[in-house]
Amino acid sequence: MPKATIFSSFIISMLTFLAVSVYSGDVKGQSDSDIYLISDELNDRAKNLQALVEYMDEKGYNFKPLVEDSRFELYEGITERFTSSAERRTPTLDEYKQILGFDAKKSEIQQFIVNNQEQLIKAEQEYDIPRYVIAAIIGVESDFGRNIGSYNPLNAYVSMIAEDYRTEFARAQLEELLKFTERHELDVFELKSSYAGAMTFAQFIPYSLNRWWVGSELFNMDNNILSVANYLAHFKNVTGSVERAVYRYNPSQLYTDAVLSLASDAEQMFE
Repeated sequence: MPKATIFSSFIISMLTFLAVSVYSGDVKGQSDSDIYLISDELNDRAKNLQALVEYMDEKGYNFKPLVEDSRFELYEGITERFTSSAERRTPTLDEYKQILGFDAKKSEIQQFIVNNQEQLIKAEQEYDIPRYVIAAIIGVESDFGRNIGSYNPLNAYVSMIAEDYRTEFARAQLEELLKFTERHELDVFELKSSYAGAMTFAQFIPYSLNRWWVGSELFNMDNNILSVANYLAHFKNVTGSVERAVYRYNPSQLYTDAVLSLASDAEQMFE
């Protein structure tokens, strides 16, 4: 049987199970039109997943063991996570800072810089990126390494594709993810990420991991520091400034302003 047909059978079986769960437990009080909408949504997801399977098959990836793995799952409502992100719903910098927990990060950044001073200085000298900006990004992205996310990147990207949200982006990142895990001999299901599939303390998406990651260990802070510096140095060269390089890290002016504000506060602590 062709691989695409095997994948299709698995996907249909999985979505049929979901449909049965919905019909048996969640339809009380719903109208017939509501039930038809549920059915249409499941059918659309099956089509989207089938298209992904065929695409991966054409690209030569052995996707079947991944979707059959017991750790494979679809995350419900992942589109809403993107569309309700802080950058999209906060009109002012002060409100954005509150959501980020800016004051807590400000109180911690000095000790983080002291603890990682040697590597931060090395990164600054090698990549010409201020150590305070590097520290601020790691603080904003992962609370200085404490928060790496609770999602799995493969499941996150497949869920995006199933919901037909940023499909081209998700498909490209899925390819990059499989390239990275194969090259480093990693179990993709052992990885943790944000809902956007960003990983490590630096919160790199797979595309960035494959191009700007320095070192082999994802959860080594020294590697994260150098990788952030490497990324920013590249985009500083492209855009002409550190500020615009930070914007390329996360294309939000709120994000850029918050990072640079935290970096400025940190620098003042060492004057």
